[in-house]
Amino acid sequence: MENNKLSFKDYLEKEKNYSPHTVTAYCNDLLDFEKFNKVNFEQENIDEVNYSQIRSWIVEMIDGGISNSSVNRKISSLKAYYKFLLKTKQITASPLLKHKALKSPKKIQIPFSEKELDDVLVKIVYPDGFEGLRDKLVIDLFYTTGIRRAELIHLKVSNVDLVTNTLKVLGKRNKERILPVLPIISKQIKVYLRERSNLEVIVNPEFFFLTQKGVKLNDSLVYRLINYYFSNVSEKVKKSPHILRHTFATHLLNNGADLNSVKELLGHSSLASTQVYTHSSLSELKKVYKDAHPRNR
Repeated sequence: MENNKLSFKDYLEKEKNYSPHTVTAYCNDLLDFEKFNKVNFEQENIDEVNYSQIRSWIVEMIDGGISNSSVNRKISSLKAYYKFLLKTKQITASPLLKHKALKSPKKIQIPFSEKELDDVLVKIVYPDGFEGLRDKLVIDLFYTTGIRRAELIHLKVSNVDLVTNTLKVLGKRNKERILPVLPIISKQIKVYLRERSNLEVIVNPEFFFLTQKGVKLNDSLVYRLINYYFSNVSEKVKKSPHILRHTFATHLLNNGADLNSVKELLGHSSLASTQVYTHSSLSELKKVYKDAHPRNR
């Protein structure tokens, strides 16, 4: 079984090109199920389980207060594992063959308003020096490019082109895409790079965004940064990098951008992924509809 798990991890990394974060999540889910199976069924090998054992795990998770969407994600990890075992002929049938995902309500992500973005980017006074310049640039890049948090954290200095005003980012499944940068952001980048070069120590010189100590940013720092600044201008419950990415897409659509262009900018593989942002534009569409339709005159 251990060899199968190692091969599965290798398969996710090299064949599926999943991000390190995703691979870790899949492996942790397998480990959680393995522990549950050992305690409740005295069986260590999860390659040989039946659906009733998986069902018992689902019930335990729900009773423990885990949301349906989180349960579905964990079961997706198991499903991928058994699909891999089928592919490599380690098993003849998946125990999840007839499993149906739990229903979970779709969470509506509420984007920031244009006023809130104006307040945080124009009216707030940022700290003097390197960190203030960095923080503002992080927010501006999220909002003007729709970049993902992981893409921003792993952005390399070599992938920032101030001649063509573009960024080259490595997205999900190692897909590269080019993002345009507004001239006003290019000016900020030049000032930031000048301040960055004055850091006393640079531990990770290849990465574009650094801390004051010269090391690459991490997930929690970026989340705290966004939450901190937007707490000054917004009463929305959720204030995160993803909401800024969501805001980028919504504001483009509200101002006439077509869905396919937004899809390419976001790095989505299908339009279905991009369409989740269209609901936020409904109020704007209603306004246009009301103002334009002859029957309303």
